Amino acid sequence: MNDNKIRKEIVIRLSIVYIAIVAFALIIIGKVAYLQVVEHDKWVDINENTQRKIVIEPDRGDICASDGRVLATSVPYYEVRMDTRCPGFNEAYFNKNVDSLAYRLSSLFKDKTATQYKRKLISARYKGDRYHLIMRRVDYIQLKELKTFPILRRGQFKGGLIIKQENRRIKPFVSLASRTIGYENKGGTDVGIEGAFNDELKGEQGVRMEQRIAGNYWMPISDESEVEAINGKDIITTLDINLQDVAHQALKQQLRKHAASHGTAVLMEVETGDIKAIVNLKNKDGFYSEQYNFAIAERTEPGSTFKLASLMVALEDGYIDLGDSIDTGNGVMRYYDHDVKDTRQGGHGKITVQRIFEVSSNVGVSKIVTQYYTGKEERFVNRLKNMSLTKRVGVEIKGERKPYIKFPNDTLWSGISLPQISYGYEIEQTPLQILTFYNAVANNGRMMKPRFVKAIADHGIVVKEFKTQVINPTICSKSTIKKAKLMLEGVVTDGTAQNLRNSNYKIAGKTGTAQIANQKYGYKYQSRTSYQATFVGYFPADNPKYSCIVVVNAPSSGVYYGNLVAGQVFKEIADKVYSTSIDLQKDSYLVENANKEAPYSRNGSKKDLVSALNQLNIHHIDLGANSDWISTHKKDTVIEFNNRYVKNATVPNVKGMGAKDALYILENIGLNVVIKGRGSVGQQSIQPDTPFRKGDRIVLNLI
Repeated sequence: MNDNKIRKEIVIRLSIVYIAIVAFALIIIGKVAYLQVVEHDKWVDINENTQRKIVIEPDRGDICASDGRVLATSVPYYEVRMDTRCPGFNEAYFNKNVDSLAYRLSSLFKDKTATQYKRKLISARYKGDRYHLIMRRVDYIQLKELKTFPILRRGQFKGGLIIKQENRRIKPFVSLASRTIGYENKGGTDVGIEGAFNDELKGEQGVRMEQRIAGNYWMPISDESEVEAINGKDIITTLDINLQDVAHQALKQQLRKHAASHGTAVLMEVETGDIKAIVNLKNKDGFYSEQYNFAIAERTEPGSTFKLASLMVALEDGYIDLGDSIDTGNGVMRYYDHDVKDTRQGGHGKITVQRIFEVSSNVGVSKIVTQYYTGKEERFVNRLKNMSLTKRVGVEIKGERKPYIKFPNDTLWSGISLPQISYGYEIEQTPLQILTFYNAVANNGRMMKPRFVKAIADHGIVVKEFKTQVINPTICSKSTIKKAKLMLEGVVTDGTAQNLRNSNYKIAGKTGTAQIANQKYGYKYQSRTSYQATFVGYFPADNPKYSCIVVVNAPSSGVYYGNLVAGQVFKEIADKVYSTSIDLQKDSYLVENANKEAPYSRNGSKKDLVSALNQLNIHHIDLGANSDWISTHKKDTVIEFNNRYVKNATVPNVKGMGAKDALYILENIGLNVVIKGRGSVGQQSIQPDTPFRKGDRIVLNLI
């Protein structure tokens, strides 16, 4: 009996426990269901407020010159703030170290006194500012030093240091080819190479999940949740930075001299179509800068430079030859109510086709074209079309305008259209389109697409190459090309560009002086019109390697002829290319000058100087120089070497050195170098053998 009673009590107790467990489980299930269904949105919001997704921005790729030098790059800058109520330090610690912190901040940034910094820090702590701004746009070197300052050296959680990184796009060579390189827009990059190759440059964003923790701080949830950013690739351009600098300075000087509105200069490699230099400068309040890509986007009437195409059409059709005589009369030819005039008073009389081109006779060219193509206007324009003069050259950079050449069935075609077109009016082309045509003549009729970018690289390894492209394999017959070259050479030897002749190499080209119509009055009033001076051609004429166009718009000094305004820039660029390209120079020229007086030599790297002088067969004597850097002295037919030691403890003497060597030495010992002018170092702001601190600024004046 007792056993049954005990057994019954056990069953009752177990039943109670079982019922309690089941009831508890039902309560849990009910609560879970309630949270999942009824309070779902509430808890999702709470969860989202404790977690966040952080986008990791990739590093944008660099844009480089053909030799690898950086033309545009992203540099990290930092915004530095301080949590003045950071729980990692107390009031006593803050008060003990605030004086030292203020002093160090003042010494680093030099924008406020130590007292002013201290006052702001104390005020921020008093107000409970947990995001107090210390400085924006702090560079990496400054940041490294700042991390050693009192309080801040303890980091984010113990010292309240808050660092926000941002990348800024900079151009180490500042304005050189600035518009062609392009820039970033927040709404999207569509300017220059930056825009054309934005997809390759920008890379791919990464993602990281973070969780809110105590103290309103955030930390990554796990490495597994992170998707790494893929940095952008580098763009290797065809630009030569040395030639770019020469073209930029030459064009700027000429624009200033003639108080011109704007101008452009483009240097192209004949065989490949590679653009080695491109300059676009516009006058704004007397200061010339790159504001618009005139070479690609400005379409104007080319004037006399178009005469080459007109005569090539007639030569190709067999209507004329270079020795044929044409009577240009007194230099005035009337077509309906319009007079075509030559610049020479009284005209040129009866001259050959070759001479018509050399002296740039408007009357002669218009007379040839109207004589043979009146009634055959469509044939004339179709010949121009066959020479690829009616379509874009197709560069990747946005903004190229399509050439405008009238067709006989156009509503604006008139009785004077044919003679006007023959010498470069009633049509419009961009400077790059004109250059591409002349480059085709230099390239024996093979028209190349202008190339700005030759490769894409990833961490120094080329991942994609852009091969040269042919627009038109043959713009005309070899016979016509040969005659076109003779005409272009004659312009420089005996025609309107005789001022460009020199004894070292031959230039072939064409001058152009186009009248620009006034937007309101057209050509009606001479006083209201301006001019566009152009010179386009190639060199060396007997074996063309480079072609070049220079356009100067609206010179206002009273001189506006192509040979005097644009031609001088062309010659300066060509001279620089020739003087720095050993393969363009004849061996006989080097031999002839080998025994003459030794040339001037800059101070610099002994290894580089020995290599250069040996290659040029210039005699030199080493007067016991055992240092890596040397000074040179010209003596009769030899160059003498002397020691120039570089010490890391004091500022070296870089006078007489080129900018490249001086920059290398000074930056390697930690100085911040600013270069002004061109040439070799004439003065340095910190005198030689003076002690210095890393980061000190030194100005080099080149002369």
